[in-house]
Amino acid sequence: MAEVGKYLYCIIPCPEDRILYAVAIGSEDGVVHTVCNNGLAVVVSDSPVKQYENTRTNMMAHEKVVETVMGEFAVLPVRFGTVTESASPLQDIQKLLSSRFEEFHRLLRETEDKVELGLKAFWRDEKAVFKEVVTENAGIRRLYDSISQKAPWATHFDRIRLGEMVKEALDRKRAKEAAKILLPLRRFAHSVQENEVLADRMVVNAAFLVDKSRETEFDQAVGKLDEQIGERIALKYVGPAPPYNFVNIVVNWKELS
Repeated sequence: MAEVGKYLYCIIPCPEDRILYAVAIGSEDGVVHTVCNNGLAVVVSDSPVKQYENTRTNMMAHEKVVETVMGEFAVLPVRFGTVTESASPLQDIQKLLSSRFEEFHRLLRETEDKVELGLKAFWRDEKAVFKEVVTENAGIRRLYDSISQKAPWATHFDRIRLGEMVKEALDRKRAKEAAKILLPLRRFAHSVQENEVLADRMVVNAAFLVDKSRETEFDQAVGKLDEQIGERIALKYVGPAPPYNFVNIVVNWKELS
């Protein structure tokens, strides 16, 4: 029979044991509950001691619990897939809360009454942006015109160089556009996390930690941006969400031994 441990979702300020009405990862029958110590609690559910695959179903189950708990508490998300490893899961969680008490309290103060808001921006027409790059850069334009007048077999290295020049120019253009998009939003945020752009079309992939009291102002600022640049750049705005980009509690059980 598989050893039973505890799966960890998040850390919250909570002085008492609670049952939380959320669906546990891996089991609709699992009970999501708290394990408490000195005013802090870890939100957990029973789980086999195993490694969880990074499937969409598992990731969504984890996030859904954290987002449900966020409706009542400030939350510090724990890294997906964190499961106790020893035969004494409750004792291990108590040790975790005790040994990192000051850290968790500091993070809760920093994220209290705040939400994460996410913004992605995409070029609507990549071909049009490429034409802009060619038009704006004399060196690229000359090389492009030169290649277009020669046989493909004679331009192999020129084409490689052209690709490099275009990429550099696109990166500069992307950075310039991103700065314009982020500038009016930064003043509403305590912190901004600029993440890696994940596609050629993507201009911005950012998360903002914003006071709940300023969420409406932030919404309006995004709406104004959309009015200004919407024909050229598509915005994808999501939230509010737990502060996944600003807090990611990683647990090393061996350090607690």
